[in-house]
Amino acid sequence: MSDLGARILAGDQRAAARAMRNVDDRMPGHLELLKEIFPSTGRAFVVGVTGNPGAGKSTLTDRLIERYRAGGRTVGVICVDPSSPYTGGAILGDRIRMTRHATDAGVFIRSVATRGHLGGLSRSARDMVRVLDAYGCDVVIVETVGVGQDELEITRTAHSTLVVMAPGMGDEIQAIKAGILETADVFAVNKADRDGADSTMRDLELMIALGTETMVASGKNRAHVVHGGVKVDMIPSGPETPDQERWTPPIAKCIATRGEGIAELVEALDRHRAWLDGTQAGRARRHLRLAEELRESLRETLIEAATHALGGEIERAVSDVEAKTIDPYTATEQLLTAFRAR
Repeated sequence: MSDLGARILAGDQRAAARAMRNVDDRMPGHLELLKEIFPSTGRAFVVGVTGNPGAGKSTLTDRLIERYRAGGRTVGVICVDPSSPYTGGAILGDRIRMTRHATDAGVFIRSVATRGHLGGLSRSARDMVRVLDAYGCDVVIVETVGVGQDELEITRTAHSTLVVMAPGMGDEIQAIKAGILETADVFAVNKADRDGADSTMRDLELMIALGTETMVASGKNRAHVVHGGVKVDMIPSGPETPDQERWTPPIAKCIATRGEGIAELVEALDRHRAWLDGTQAGRARRHLRLAEELRESLRETLIEAATHALGGEIERAVSDVEAKTIDPYTATEQLLTAFRAR
């Protein structure tokens, strides 16, 4: 094993910081490092925190850190901030709300820019989670950028997805739309001291109930019957499915600025972790998450290989399509044929 890898496994904070920088910058040797530390991963509980901009994700994350540390667990945090589409820069300001943990040796906070990557995360977020896992963090929290209705990549990275809502950010129609709400394992209605908190709770309860009844009636264990990401053929199906195989996302009211409701939120996340480990549906969820990761990695690798191998042929194809001497579909087929022939 390399010196850097050995230092990470020994709990060297500087080594972990350097490794995360190398992974994020795609420095030479970063893949070899990830391969070295992979056998030592899989111990951390990965929590994804996502939701609309302004819902209070960073403040809530700060309180989750506080609660986990009070229970003696070490915490790693990856805060993802959007990058400017013009300059590529990012403020990386999420950690501003977590400065009180800066001197705690049991907390490792890393800010990272999306660099144009879609889905609410950066391209390196999943690999950085593995570095923190190998480093020895008991819990790794991944806070996404403020997302809309279909930025679902966090579900392929986190074991448990916490969707943060706030009163006054939409009506009941928004609550029943398909998308990010259907990926939640736990809901947090933050800023519960505001008017409309009870209405937001009712809207979420209605959405969950409608999704569960529809899927059970159709004989499919999808949506909130178990989780939107679990394949039907991987778990028992139909109304006879044991109750313990179904996961209904709990909804917790909280006021993150005052630390209220955080204990109940952590308890709900721990219950979901137990469900993942103790049920066939939960284990199927883990399997599917890894399968999606491998497919995504394969796609990225193939695209990079094809782009490198084809070189100028791609630009010539672009010029031909622009001149309308060929359509983009035929051009793509020809490029694929040329790549396969190499």
